[in-house]
Amino acid sequence: MSQATRQRFRSAPWLLRRADQAAVGTLTLIALVAVAGYWTVQGGGRGGMIEIDRAEPRHAAFEVDLNAATWPELAQLPDVGEVLAKRIVESRETEGPFLDHDGLRRVRGIGPKTLNRIRPYLRPMASSETIVDAQSKREPIP
Repeated sequence: MSQATRQRFRSAPWLLRRADQAAVGTLTLIALVAVAGYWTVQGGGRGGMIEIDRAEPRHAAFEVDLNAATWPELAQLPDVGEVLAKRIVESRETEGPFLDHDGLRRVRGIGPKTLNRIRPYLRPMASSETIVDAQSKREPIP
């Protein structure tokens, strides 16, 4: 380095005054102590924090109404993907509403095994008389 460059670095003022540097250092220290305290309270010292890889899986319970659900809702059912969900909606639109859960068997791709796997996620059906009456009167199904 040249003499002029060294002189320029020596005479350059600090960005912060000594009092400001002390204030920033104190605030940083307080923040570190607060983070360490939070970590300790949350169980970090004893291993009580939840590790997502070791957490027990939780399943959401949901039910789907066959006669009102859209294909994205139906696609959430086990073993029912986008294609099969669209077939269910198409069958409902062309052949009318499903009278019971077993009516799903009319959809290509749904057999007894698939029906048994998705049955716990299906809402109970209204009585067949209510569906037939509503369809003949063009009223919404309750």
